[in-house]
Amino acid sequence: MGKIIKNFKDLATDQYRRDALEIVEAAYESIDTENVILNNIVLKEEILLIKGNEYDLSKYDDIYIIGFGKVSCSAALILESILGDRIKSGTVIGISENNTCNFIQTYKGTHPLPSNQNVIASKKLSDISMNAKEKDLVLVIIGGGGSALLCSSEKECDQGIRLYEEFKCTGGSIKEINILRKHISDLKGGGLAKKLYPATVVGLVFSDVPGDDYSIVASGPTYKDESTIDDAQEILDNYNMSGFKLVETPKDDKYFENVKNILMVSNNTALDAMEKAARYRGYDSYNIGSEIYLNQKDTAKVLKKKSKKGTVCIAGGETKLVIPKGCKGVGGRNDSMSLMMLGYLKKNQVFVSFASDGHDNSGSAGCIVDYNTKKEIKNLGIKIKKYKVCLDTYNLFSQTNNLLDTGYLESNVSDLMLLLTYKKNG
Repeated sequence: MGKIIKNFKDLATDQYRRDALEIVEAAYESIDTENVILNNIVLKEEILLIKGNEYDLSKYDDIYIIGFGKVSCSAALILESILGDRIKSGTVIGISENNTCNFIQTYKGTHPLPSNQNVIASKKLSDISMNAKEKDLVLVIIGGGGSALLCSSEKECDQGIRLYEEFKCTGGSIKEINILRKHISDLKGGGLAKKLYPATVVGLVFSDVPGDDYSIVASGPTYKDESTIDDAQEILDNYNMSGFKLVETPKDDKYFENVKNILMVSNNTALDAMEKAARYRGYDSYNIGSEIYLNQKDTAKVLKKKSKKGTVCIAGGETKLVIPKGCKGVGGRNDSMSLMMLGYLKKNQVFVSFASDGHDNSGSAGCIVDYNTKKEIKNLGIKIKKYKVCLDTYNLFSQTNNLLDTGYLESNVSDLMLLLTYKKNG
């Protein structure tokens, strides 16, 4: 199997950078959609086993598959390979149209901003949901990116675009924006579960959020929403946002009686793989946690504090980043985090920050830097301050051969980072 990082050889300029990149490769392999499904879903005659949960297919009249998120088209194809003609029909909305499915319609939507393409595909998905009956089984692929891809109406689409553009300048959390998304939608925040009732529903959750609150993924279409319209309004007021039409989410328990949400993959999956890969290469490992949500300076300080010789510190989540108004820099949280770490690295350290979907709001997946990177930037005559003000980090690191090239991946479990400290004195 080839490397997921396409420019691996160019980036692995010494043994320690190679070790760091191999650990990144292990993370990517662990969250690969095909690997995740085939390792966790098995059909034995008429019994479908999903991570220890058994479903006797002989008890159901029809089986449907619907989905939304970056993984959904790939996941649909793999589920077809398991279930075959047992599937009556289905609709999934992803980021790449997959025309090889025989029973499931696949649609390519837009992300991170919703569009009319998403509305049209979501209508097809909603129609299937309304047709599901009490003796039917519906498998729902729920993945990162689903908040934008699943769009119940043009009205929600328009509000979703404005919400995304305004909220990214607030520094607010993923949880907050997803509460707002739930309350401008008829499908999110348990709305889809209501449409599917009374069918048996299995949510296959491919989590892109830090931590273990999986009801946030795709804004929780199959989860009972604990937030209220008042909570959503409070968030809007806190960030001086207005003009959004809010709706309440379904609160009746009956809509969720036949729903089972099963976690398929999360950033903990990737972190576990990174720990194993680090130990395999002779390093100790220290997992700072899966819910990093600090500003980048504080994140750098935590990593520095926990680093020790012969140890790989790992973490998952998303660093808190406010986009300066009026700026048009190119890059994402991971490139920016790597730039921040330059001021903290010792001579015996390598740092990598990377997006699990291979797309750090730019053409790269993230960035690898070490102690020499700052010297290389200086030798090239590049003024860091020029790029730092507007977070133009992609254009900075594209000049220095530090960017990771994986292409756009459908796996998505939040951002990941590692700080490798080797034993040589420095």
